[in-house]
Amino acid sequence: MAKMYGATVVNVERCKGCNLCVVACPLHVLALTTKEVNRKGYNYAHEVLADTCTGCASCATVCPDGCITVYRLKSE
Repeated sequence: MAKMYGATVVNVERCKGCNLCVVACPLHVLALTTKEVNRKGYNYAHEVLADTCTGCASCATVCPDGCITVYRLKSE
């Protein structure tokens, strides 16, 4: 039986580190970087539990800068 899962892609250079996506994710897939910043000097969101993502897109929905894309994929 096929299982649906998600893949979250963050445009690191557009992310301002507002943390809304981290809070919105029900599975705690995203976190802000703590040791790296983008070219604008912001800590940015990244996947920390990629295998946990279900593709619900809550993170992309709340992102004010539209820098998150979520893909829904099917595993065989």
